[in-house]
Amino acid sequence: MSDQIDPQVLEFAAKVFDLARGGDAATLAGYLDGGVPADLTNEAGDSLLMLAAYHGNVAAVRALLAHGADANRVNDRGQTPLAGAVFKGEREIVAALLAAGADPDAGAPSARAAAEMFGKTDLLG
Repeated sequence: MSDQIDPQVLEFAAKVFDLARGGDAATLAGYLDGGVPADLTNEAGDSLLMLAAYHGNVAAVRALLAHGADANRVNDRGQTPLAGAVFKGEREIVAALLAAGADPDAGAPSARAAAEMFGKTDLLG
């Protein structure tokens, strides 16, 4: 048994992660409809939702949440999508994540701690 991943699979995964970062959210949603896991993560443990939130792609955030992405999933550094959105000042994304049940106290640093650290407490309500 080989531990090698098919280069075409890696290329496809890279495309999906690019869509989450800032590409066509409708295409991303189509891939999710086709079976791509909403909680797919990269080598750093960053989920599609984390990348979409951090890069300000609100349409992708909404599509991922609609497909069941975990709003509280932490990456390998213990960070949540909500903390990333707070750090970047993405008000609309913060609101979408909170509406989907994101916990402002999850992760390290938490979104609440990030908001306090960067003077953005207004983002959390």
